[in-house]
Amino acid sequence: MAKRACPCGSGFDYASCCGPLHRGAALAETAEQLMRSRFSGFAVGDAAYLLRTWHSSTRPESLDLDPGQRWVRLEVLEAVKGGESDPTGTVEFRAVYRQAGQTDELHERSRFVRESGAWVYVGPLPRR
Repeated sequence: MAKRACPCGSGFDYASCCGPLHRGAALAETAEQLMRSRFSGFAVGDAAYLLRTWHSSTRPESLDLDPGQRWVRLEVLEAVKGGESDPTGTVEFRAVYRQAGQTDELHERSRFVRESGAWVYVGPLPRR
């Protein structure tokens, strides 16, 4: 069976990159790794993972992913803090998606914090 490239753009295969995080077999070590795994979560339609990695204060009760939206490419523009020993971090990214035959992108600076020792997504920061 051919290995499937990870949607996060790391260059690794999904089974050894974001797959273990999605299955709950591992935790993201950095804010950037969590952001990449969340992009992959959108790409593979794993709403449960996205909810699990959302900060408790900003997490929606449910998440309905649009099956007509296909996430196709991620570009990490900047990561500030968010390392293995940091309590907070931000990641700026550009995510390209296709929907209804059109290509569009989401550009965001995201805030991440540690909650119970695990990195979680808090939400977008205001544009500079």
